[in-house]
Amino acid sequence: MNILLLAGSPSTPSRSTRLLHHVGERLASLGHRYVKLHVRDLPAQSLIHADFADPVLKSARQQVAEADAVVIATPVYKAAYSGILKAFLDLLPQDGLKGKLVLPIATGGSQSHMLALDYGLRPVLSALDARHVLPSIYATEQQINWSAESGLIIDPLIAQRVSDGIENLSSSLAAIRETTAVNGFDPIPFSAVRCSV
Repeated sequence: MNILLLAGSPSTPSRSTRLLHHVGERLASLGHRYVKLHVRDLPAQSLIHADFADPVLKSARQQVAEADAVVIATPVYKAAYSGILKAFLDLLPQDGLKGKLVLPIATGGSQSHMLALDYGLRPVLSALDARHVLPSIYATEQQINWSAESGLIIDPLIAQRVSDGIENLSSSLAAIRETTAVNGFDPIPFSAVRCSV
């Protein structure tokens, strides 16, 4: 199964992108394949003008379409996820995340921005018809540090949340793979099940 690492930071290097790459490396160590997509590398003019005909944007949308899971990382600015990430998500079709697992990751200046994921990003991901949006991971700038000598240094509390998120994503993908192999079809997401009384 394919995992897309979607980096929504307008700057490089960034804490959110470094944390995203860390998650990718951990997933790879568990046997998962992933590809990276950095929204900041897409043609800015085409992105801003929503040029659906741009071949680079077409290719980026195709990467999303081919993924079984998407790990999205963004910095939080003024209590919201990044504008370039929003511009890219707006280019996806209405069901652009249909059938996909999504793990949201964000970094911000303080704990007061933590709810930007649940109140800002999560509703957009659900509107794009994600199969399941996993519990998000949020870290402050003080909890994620980088040094040339030591590499990425993650606060123990955040490191545990990252490990839990990776395990959750990995086991969910394994369950979907097993169900598909046994039954020959994709299971119906719980949110789509309707009971009649």
